[in-house]
Amino acid sequence: MNHPFLIAQISDLHLKAGGKPTYGVVDTLAALRRAVDHLNAHVPRPDIVVISGDLVDFGRPDEYAVLRPELARLHMPCYLVPGNHDNREHLRAAFADHDYLPSVVGAPLDWVVEEYPLRLIGLDSTIPGGHGGQLLDSQLRWLDEQLASRPDVPTLLVLHHPPFISGIGHMDREPFINASALEQVIARHPQVERLLCGHLHRPMQRRFGGSLSCVCPGTSHQIVLDLQPSAPAHFNLEPAGYLLHHWHGHGLVSHNGVFGEYPGPYPFYDAHGLID
Repeated sequence: MNHPFLIAQISDLHLKAGGKPTYGVVDTLAALRRAVDHLNAHVPRPDIVVISGDLVDFGRPDEYAVLRPELARLHMPCYLVPGNHDNREHLRAAFADHDYLPSVVGAPLDWVVEEYPLRLIGLDSTIPGGHGGQLLDSQLRWLDEQLASRPDVPTLLVLHHPPFISGIGHMDREPFINASALEQVIARHPQVERLLCGHLHRPMQRRFGGSLSCVCPGTSHQIVLDLQPSAPAHFNLEPAGYLLHHWHGHGLVSHNGVFGEYPGPYPFYDAHGLID
């Protein structure tokens, strides 16, 4: 592949069935449709889309039935990992034709995709019935083996829960249980270019195991940026966004984009030079 490889990342769709607004306020179906339209119209078009969890709001089959045709409108392949709002068995059943998803009932939805310039490894960081994240010891061993098997191939890890403390108190109450064990695995494998996460509904980054953990903003609502220890659990409707990861063979650049229409673009220069 001679042209740059573009990976769009969206997250935290929180889709509901029956047209019901999420938290009584957010039209998540309209937000997802806007996101799909935006990515389809993007120039250059992303080669693939990864969705880093919380695909639906309650993990119900009727919610996945609403989600599936919306994702089918994407003009590029998409790859999914579950979040704490998902149900891995209902997700697996709804997307049974996604061959990269493991078919073993009850097993975490961990997967590997090898066919692109960057290797993709999806990790199921969910705790069934819980809000926080973890990877089982068996998952960490599997990840270590997968990374050791292809040390020269640049790799992206996709998982819902960021393995670090964000500073947003109500989102940190259930931190990633064994983040230090994951960090030790990552540190052994410098080909890991990024950890692509969701969950926090805000763009943020942190060094992790010698790599970079990037959190994608929400496709609809965002968590209020309030770093006071007593900050309440609030969200707002500031612009929803996505990440665009641009691989050019020598490194990965991650851009933060927003959905919607805004004034502009305006030129910096006219026929006389810089506009004053």
